Amino acid sequence: MRARPAFLLLALVGLLAAAQAPAAPQPPKEAVAVGTGGAVASVDADATRAGIQILQEGGNAVDAAIAANAVLGVTEPFVAGIGGGGFLVVYLAHEHRVITIDGRETAPQAFKEDAFIDPATGKPIPFFPQRVTNGMAVGVPGTLASWAEAASRFGTLPLKRLLQPAVAVAERGFVVDQTFRGQISDNLTRLQAFTSSRSLFLTDGQPPAVGSTFKNPDLARTYRLIEHNGPDALYKGPIGAALVDTVDHPPVAADSQLGFTVRPGVMTAADLAGYTSPLRDPTQVTYRDYDVYGMPPPSSGGSTVGEALNILEGFDMATPDRALALHRYLEASKLAFADRNRWVGDPGFVDVPLAGLLSKRFAASRRCKIGPTALLPTPVLPGDPSLPFTGCATVSASAGGPEGPSTNHLTVVDRDGNVVAWTSTIEQIAGSAITVPGYGFLLNNELTDFDPAVATPGVPDPNLPAGGKRPRSSMAPTIVLHDGRPLFAVGSPGGSTIITTVLQILLDRLDFGLSLPDAIAAPRATQRNAPTQAEPAFISQYGSELTQRFNQTFTPMAEIGAATGIELLPDGSLQAAAEPVRRGGGAAAVVCPGGHPLPASPNAHCATVP
Repeated sequence: MRARPAFLLLALVGLLAAAQAPAAPQPPKEAVAVGTGGAVASVDADATRAGIQILQEGGNAVDAAIAANAVLGVTEPFVAGIGGGGFLVVYLAHEHRVITIDGRETAPQAFKEDAFIDPATGKPIPFFPQRVTNGMAVGVPGTLASWAEAASRFGTLPLKRLLQPAVAVAERGFVVDQTFRGQISDNLTRLQAFTSSRSLFLTDGQPPAVGSTFKNPDLARTYRLIEHNGPDALYKGPIGAALVDTVDHPPVAADSQLGFTVRPGVMTAADLAGYTSPLRDPTQVTYRDYDVYGMPPPSSGGSTVGEALNILEGFDMATPDRALALHRYLEASKLAFADRNRWVGDPGFVDVPLAGLLSKRFAASRRCKIGPTALLPTPVLPGDPSLPFTGCATVSASAGGPEGPSTNHLTVVDRDGNVVAWTSTIEQIAGSAITVPGYGFLLNNELTDFDPAVATPGVPDPNLPAGGKRPRSSMAPTIVLHDGRPLFAVGSPGGSTIITTVLQILLDRLDFGLSLPDAIAAPRATQRNAPTQAEPAFISQYGSELTQRFNQTFTPMAEIGAATGIELLPDGSLQAAAEPVRRGGGAAAVVCPGGHPLPASPNAHCATVP
């Protein structure tokens, strides 16, 4: 209660500023930028511009990444924000080492293993929209804690400064594009079902028009409250109190058209106060002449990408026979996903055999299953990473639960060579669809990433729900080193397709000889120990030969992933790359375009930066 007078004052200041300020001009969107002094690539031009602004002021890559991520919470609220979580992989140039920060959401302590079982039927509650659209789906958010952890340990500027660009965008507004409107349209019934969400995101009950200006003064006031009181404003203060009340008493509208009862959650203030965002050792594998670093459990990104690379290292992936190489890519992904589903979960609750999963000998025992022509049956059984790896032995399988595509990735490199690859999410597009009233942000539905029940009786499942547990993720922020120095960083949204997206970009760049921008733009296919899905362009280019030679079939998928990355080029310049088309295209920028020399003063800026 003590914070409320300050909050009211901040709210009044924010409202006056918003009333007086014109809408911000829409910054340009470029998919590729080359230059010096630092670089940022994200899905959103405002977020990229915020990161560049911080780099221009002398902030480092961590500072710029936090500022950009905070802006994404404004302009990409259906895939980012303080109501969710994520993972950072960071290369610290002065220490020549890679670290990771785990901002994954946790289940409330009162969360039970049968939380997603319908007591009337004894079966799992249907995933969409029933399971995702309720208070029980909401995990304790980790985004703000990861901002604070990263800023205090590895940043150079105070968190208060890093939130200012996001406050400005929230107050002044931004121009609604087709992606923003489409994400609302696709979730219209869910957003209409909650009074707080319909009042924030809808105009007369409908999505805002493309070209209109969208403002979020509630979120601006929330960020100002965090500026004033720090992360405790959420984890121990008024934001958190409102968050817990929203989770446990969802503000369902009387005229909701959902057609099912929205279940309340079981979150408490103690769950918020007890949240931590720990540092973890990264995963690391060698692939040919490269060192590939990724995110460890509870993410399965680093282990699954790493295992697939280990499998593929035994093949000539640079062969001119591209169809054969793609066949091997798809089969290696299938095997790695089988092992992921069986073995990977929260290491605080299950014993994850990470060393075995990432060992070269285990990869060899899996590689021998890939034939020159025949496909492995789907689903393939997992291997046992605790065996002596003398053959192609398998064990009983566990299923992997569905993961939503509501994710984003940003990449930053600064003038000193520090690198940040950061993937964050609220899980489904629009998360749980529940907005915290008066605070302007959506709540995640990350707990639906748990497997709702044991898939195979008698077979342990590492990803069952439990109080305090972090659900398994597929987020795969990745940094690649060559000769001990960063070469490039990359990552993507897309649920479990994140893993195959990152893996395919690595292969395109390291084996197939594509530039990083071309690797990001290339057509994609995904194999996750299930029917193979592919973008229409991939099917058009490779589908006929893969079908004729390997009996491969494809289910069309409009888009797979939406990656960003940055490469450190041999001449010392930086190449920032984002999607040219997917999810409306991304935004890449550098501090000094065109390779111009960096200004002498760290506070100077290049005139041509947007």
